[in-house]
Amino acid sequence: MLAVLNAPNLLSEYITPERISLVVRVALIILIGIPVIRLIRNVVRKLTKERLSAQSGQLLVRTVYYVSILIMLISILNEFGFKLSALLGAAGVFGIAIGFASQTSISNIISGIFLISEKPFVIGDIVQIGTTLGFVESIDLLSIKLKTPDNRFVRVPNETMIKTEVMNITRYPIRRANISVSVSYNEDLERVLAALAEVAANEPLALAEPAPLIQPDSFGDSGININFGVWGKKDDIFPLKTSLMLAIKKKFNQENIEIPYPHLTVANLGDFNNKPNKPNKEV
Repeated sequence: MLAVLNAPNLLSEYITPERISLVVRVALIILIGIPVIRLIRNVVRKLTKERLSAQSGQLLVRTVYYVSILIMLISILNEFGFKLSALLGAAGVFGIAIGFASQTSISNIISGIFLISEKPFVIGDIVQIGTTLGFVESIDLLSIKLKTPDNRFVRVPNETMIKTEVMNITRYPIRRANISVSVSYNEDLERVLAALAEVAANEPLALAEPAPLIQPDSFGDSGININFGVWGKKDDIFPLKTSLMLAIKKKFNQENIEIPYPHLTVANLGDFNNKPNKPNKEV
C-alpha cells in the first residue's frame, strides 16, 4: 500500500520538465536529422554523377553521409551534456590503443587512396585477382567488392589489391580471344592454317582489324600446337571464344583434319605369363 502511495512521487521525481524537454529535443534531432542526411546524400549523388567518375562519386557520397551522421551523433551527445572537448580528450586517451589495433585498417585506407588516384580499374570493369574473376561493384576505402560470374560476393582488402597482380580484362575496348589448337603430325600444316583463317573470316563476332593471329607454336607430344587468336569487342569476348571453338571443330570435321589426343597402350599380362622363362646362365 505504501509503494502505491509513493508511486506518484517517484514518477514526479524521474519525469521532470527538464527530462521531458531533453527527450523531445533528442527525438526532434533524430526525426529531422535522418531525412536531412538522406536528402544531402541524394543531392551529392546527383551533383557528382556527371562531374566525377563512378568510384570518386561513390567515395564522396559515403564521406558526406558518414560525416553527417557524425554531426548528428555529436548533437545528440551534446544534448545529454557531453562536451566536444571531453570527447576529444577521451579520443586522445584511447587513440594510441586504437591505433595499434587498427594498423590493418589504416593500411587498407592508404591503399584505397592509391587505388582511387591511380585508377587501374573502375566500377563495372571485370578484373582477375589471383584465381578470382568478377565485376567491380564498389571501390571503398577499406576494400573492393566483386561480383563473380556465378553470382557470388567477394570482398578483397585494398592492401591485397596493392600487393597482388590485378588483371583488368575490360579496360580496353577490344580483346583477343586466344585458343590453343593442336593438329596431328600427319596433317598438311599449310592446309590447317588456311582452314583456321577461313574460320576467323566467317566469324560474325570477329573484327577484321587487327588481323587474327594464326601461328605455329611448338611440337607437342601428340601433335603440332598452333596459337589461334581472333580480335573482338570486349563485351563479345566470351561468346566469341565459344563460337570459334565450335566453328573449329566443325571445320576440322569437314576437312578431315585430325585433332590428336594422347594414346595409352596397355600390355596384355597374359603375354608375359605365356612366355617361357629363360634358363639361368651357369656361373
